[in-house]
Amino acid sequence: MPRFELGTSPTRTERATRLRHTPSCARVAIPWRRLAPVAARDEIVAHANALLEIERFPEFAPQGMQVVGSTEVSRIACGVSCSRELFERAVELGAELVLVHHGLFWRNEPLVVDARLRGRLEALFRGNASLLAYHLALDAHPTLGNNAQLADRIGATLERPFGGAGLGCTIDTIGLDDLAARVGAVVERAPLVVRAGDRPIRRLAVVTGGAGELLIQAAHEGYDALLTGEPEEPSRATALELGIHLLAAGHHATERLGVQALAGHLAGRFDLPFDYIEIENPV
Repeated sequence: MPRFELGTSPTRTERATRLRHTPSCARVAIPWRRLAPVAARDEIVAHANALLEIERFPEFAPQGMQVVGSTEVSRIACGVSCSRELFERAVELGAELVLVHHGLFWRNEPLVVDARLRGRLEALFRGNASLLAYHLALDAHPTLGNNAQLADRIGATLERPFGGAGLGCTIDTIGLDDLAARVGAVVERAPLVVRAGDRPIRRLAVVTGGAGELLIQAAHEGYDALLTGEPEEPSRATALELGIHLLAAGHHATERLGVQALAGHLAGRFDLPFDYIEIENPV
């Protein structure tokens, strides 16, 4: 660029030369990009805790935030249960918040950071991702919960709570085979069925996950069938002797809906994208 000595005045030609070599804001290309929405992690957690009323469900797993990561969240990922694969895939997607139904810490497990727990924590730490877990509180929510979501999809209507976090429902009179087909279409697998005669189904107890032990209670309270995830070994004899049908559609399969509903709710409220990550599990 031309230089001018102090105390001298540039000629018209010199002034033009100087202008040609002076950067202009209008000539500098500034790349433009839209910033992704970001929400405060603690606001998301506080909203979820209040929504699910976690204080109503003391249990052997801490509910809410279990691993602390980034204070800002631009993407949510969710899955049914903790695993290293889930966390690695969530981080690859860019999620700073991972939401699960079955969390990382359980009070009935050894308090040791073994290879399993270490690998899971390392996956979260690499992405600076927080972990949010809701168990019974998510099962029990009247609209977003696993039980409510499954009942709604098979055409059952909430009548009253059942078995703690489950639901007692009514349903338009239906045969066992038709109900099994309806359940299978929702969970994408054929349920195990124990038939107790030709009794039509009008009252249905719905308890996702592992609730085979509630079969006796369901029979005593006059339900025609129990829909759950996992049966117990005595379930067949109990069903036949008490005259109640049993449908067991898989622990994992019956509990995929709640985390998706909750993640969708949080994503909508805080204007964030979310991903459901399916980790195949036949149990």
